[in-house]
Order: sequence, then C-alpha cells, then structure tokens
Amino acid sequence: MNAQRAQDISSSPIMANVTCNGERIYIEHVDAQNGTATIHCLDNPNNKQSVPVSNLIEH
Repeated sequence: MNAQRAQDISSSPIMANVTCNGERIYIEHVDAQNGTATIHCLDNPNNKQSVPVSNLIEH
C-alpha cells in the first residue's frame, strides 16, 4: 500500500479490510514523509505499533 491510500483509509468513516503480517488492523495515523503508519490489531487495540505502509495490504 502507498502512504496516500493509507491516509485515505485512516480518514474514512468506513472500516476498510486491511492486514499487516496476516493480522487485521486499524490505521490510526499515517506519516507520509517517513512512509510509516501507526496501527493496532483489531484483536488487541492497546498494542500500537509503527510499521512501513508497504507492509499494509488492503483486501
């Protein structure tokens, strides 16, 4: 995924089906300059992590 698409998804009121390393995730914030996104797994919302947007896959 690219940073622009990740930003579009994170600002949308509609929940998109996105995964990272096989886990369904929610995108909290996108840092387009660094190409990273702050995410959390839907199963564990307290476990936030920063990952490259290239690791995100939209289904």
